[in-house]
Amino acid sequence: MTDPNAIQPSALDQLPDRDPEETAEWQASLDAVAREAGPHRAAYLMRRTLERAEAGGIALPKLLETDYVNTIPTSAEPGLPGDPEMEARITAWNRWNAAAMVTRGSKHGVGGHIATFASAAWLYETGFNHFFKGKEGDGSGDQLYIQGHASPGVYARAFLDGRLNEHHLDNFRQEAGGNGLPSYPHPRRLPWLWEFPTVSMGLGPLSAIYQARFNRYLTNRGIKDVSSSHVWAFLGDGEMDEPESTAALALASREGLDNLTFVINCNLQRLDGPVRANFKIVQELEAQFRGAGWNVVKTLWGSAWDELFALDTTGALVRRLREVPDAQIQTYQTRDAAYIRADFFGKDPALAEMAKLLSDDKILECFHLSRGGHEARKVYAAYKAAVEHKGAPTVILAQTVKGHTLGDGFASKNANHQMKKLTVDEFKTMRDLLELPISDSQFIDGVVPYGHPGADSPEVRYLQERRAALGGPAPARRTHALAPLPAPAEKTFASFDKGSGSQNVATTMAFVRLVKDLVRDKETGKRWVPIVPDEARTFGMESLFPSLGIYSPKGQTYEPVDRDQLMYYKEAKNGQILNEGITEAGSMADFIAASTAYATHGEAMIPFYIFYSMFGWQRTADQMWQLGDQLGRGFLVGATAGRTTLTGEGLQHADGHSPVIAATNPAALTYDPAFAYEIAVIVREGLRRMYGEAKPGEDQNVFYYLTVYNEPLPQPAKPQGLGIDEGIVKGLYRFSTAESAGVNVAAANAPRIQLLGSGTAIHWAVEAQKLLAEEWGVAADVWSATSWSELRRDAMEADAALLRGEERVPYVRQALQGAEGPVLAVSDYMRQVPDQIAQWVEQDYSSLGADGFGLSDTREAARRHFGVDAQSIVVAALAQLAKRGEVKATAVKEAREKYGL
Repeated sequence: MTDPNAIQPSALDQLPDRDPEETAEWQASLDAVAREAGPHRAAYLMRRTLERAEAGGIALPKLLETDYVNTIPTSAEPGLPGDPEMEARITAWNRWNAAAMVTRGSKHGVGGHIATFASAAWLYETGFNHFFKGKEGDGSGDQLYIQGHASPGVYARAFLDGRLNEHHLDNFRQEAGGNGLPSYPHPRRLPWLWEFPTVSMGLGPLSAIYQARFNRYLTNRGIKDVSSSHVWAFLGDGEMDEPESTAALALASREGLDNLTFVINCNLQRLDGPVRANFKIVQELEAQFRGAGWNVVKTLWGSAWDELFALDTTGALVRRLREVPDAQIQTYQTRDAAYIRADFFGKDPALAEMAKLLSDDKILECFHLSRGGHEARKVYAAYKAAVEHKGAPTVILAQTVKGHTLGDGFASKNANHQMKKLTVDEFKTMRDLLELPISDSQFIDGVVPYGHPGADSPEVRYLQERRAALGGPAPARRTHALAPLPAPAEKTFASFDKGSGSQNVATTMAFVRLVKDLVRDKETGKRWVPIVPDEARTFGMESLFPSLGIYSPKGQTYEPVDRDQLMYYKEAKNGQILNEGITEAGSMADFIAASTAYATHGEAMIPFYIFYSMFGWQRTADQMWQLGDQLGRGFLVGATAGRTTLTGEGLQHADGHSPVIAATNPAALTYDPAFAYEIAVIVREGLRRMYGEAKPGEDQNVFYYLTVYNEPLPQPAKPQGLGIDEGIVKGLYRFSTAESAGVNVAAANAPRIQLLGSGTAIHWAVEAQKLLAEEWGVAADVWSATSWSELRRDAMEADAALLRGEERVPYVRQALQGAEGPVLAVSDYMRQVPDQIAQWVEQDYSSLGADGFGLSDTREAARRHFGVDAQSIVVAALAQLAKRGEVKATAVKEAREKYGL
């Protein structure tokens, strides 16, 4: 067996030792200290030696954990500027009104969260008083990602500074009437206040990192200097369990994002109980962030602990704090001094002696109340250290008590996340603790009153003066009066009207070619933000590398292996392409930052994010809701779309449902174009709607989702005639009639059917059109359904108009009016996609689609398997006509046998 005490081989054994004798002396010294003074003293000396080496610039691996104490000792804390007593009074009012608002709302059954802001109040108030830059100063101000459950505290502050009134507070979570306050930070619901939706756990930290990175991108590209902006993300320790919360930590450190600070409220609790009952979440997070290259500042203990640490001459207190699990720390918060003496101090003789010097009141003050996150001076010291640190992002781990100041019924209770109100007696106790001038007589009929010192009170004047000095109110969202972006030259789009001639072109390639032309536009070209998750070559975008460059804050510090090739891999500090590596979540976070730059920075940017369609909505649909909430604009492009066009990749790559998921998002305009000219028309319309001259009543805060395909196919010329562009934008137009297609139909009165197809499926419909005419004497018209969901959206709006007494006919019904025969719809997606319009089609309606799991095979075999190829369309068409008695019933069987179906 291996001796566990034996010195194990290490990487250092591979390096030649130029002075073994000196090495032996150092090792002997360490052995002597461990032997004479104990292992704790030896460990202490080693840590101090490593700290000294780091401070002296000696390259050594960093320790991943430090002791469970404050990073900044009390003796090194800077003085708290301003008026601390005034700030304490302001914070007391905000604590009160946050709790009052949620309690009053509970009478209407709308709920709310009290305990989170109670624990984090000083984390926010210190920032608002001294750090968070507003948007009325130079630059863009700071970007604040507020923890969703802390929103009542932000509303309370906006009430104190006059931006909200009592009526607003009383409509917390009651938005249906149009004057309510949303439950959490929702920009779409309260667009003058909130900038960033954060309550979907994990998306706030991920977005904050990419926002800080996008700020650097804007500056480095010369779009706007936003180097003075700082991104602050307020997070919960329980939230850090989400994979997205820590997914991009390495990116932040790799790119040296010292314009970013995470503030993690470590109240040791999540919704159901302790975050790490048997472990220590602060230590775990410290190791995780240090390992990722972040600067870590721990703000754990309040000033009451100074006396205890001064008495700790043996290190016993620090060791005990390091070993006690979080759930036990939470228990100490609720127990009396006798229990704490026995359980905490009684475990070590040195601590038992220390406890004899402490009164019960001192013990309770330390273990019940005194946390670093509850003291403005300690929070200020941490924030100051964060903004002054250069070269890496900072995370502040601030320990607090969940439910602090709300009374013994709330503090550190496992259920406090679900507790929505205080009793009148609990409010009175809270009033006395906070020393607020609210009389018992103000509690009318058991309703807790809001508190306000007066619009001209010293507190309000001080608050407003501090915000004026920092650049205005915060948080705040500003919609800048931006001039519409000039439309690109019409020839850019018209060049697609003539088709591809004899050349086969995939619609993915057509879209990329369009973008190549658009980024060359002198007026708007620089505003395009191409985003791709390490699949640029798959989508044919490598030709953009040398012309646009791939963004890197370091530029290109190496000679690329393909430097002698025309389309070499070029990175540049002012590069335009964001190539994120294999991360759809990171790419979506990029897209959100770019798509909302018009509000965040007053700069309209045009992001397009191209991805495997299967890995977009399916993986990151939550972020697409975040995008819609944040009022983002831009183009999402699902490439290699459809269930049967991506040959050989199999079940997990075959997208048969992304338009279904996209249709659930009210901000998404989803298109499944079949031809290159359709893509050009849709993109041109998207640029006009989102960035140009909007029509009256038109919502600009939308984004487009286009599906494009990797199958090279003939790209026809754009049909001539009125209303083609309108039909493309609205979702449906007649691509060809049986007669215009030149197919030979024997009888003048031949039975007729309408074939609706989207995306690549229209090619199968065109082939079926020919087979129906030549082999079965059936005339078929082919329609291009560019957007099933836009047709449905229009039809639903028409239904709503009818209920209001307005006469309005859905566009799909108008377009198909007078079309003879039944309608058969087909797509490369599950039938649910074309079936979105079924109830508004007056003709007999049926559909074909690729339902079920994908599979690996040739395109032809996959389409035959799913029953969507041209021959399957013919059989389905004959079945529809046979039901109507327009073809022989035996024709269906004959067709099945003829085509081997």
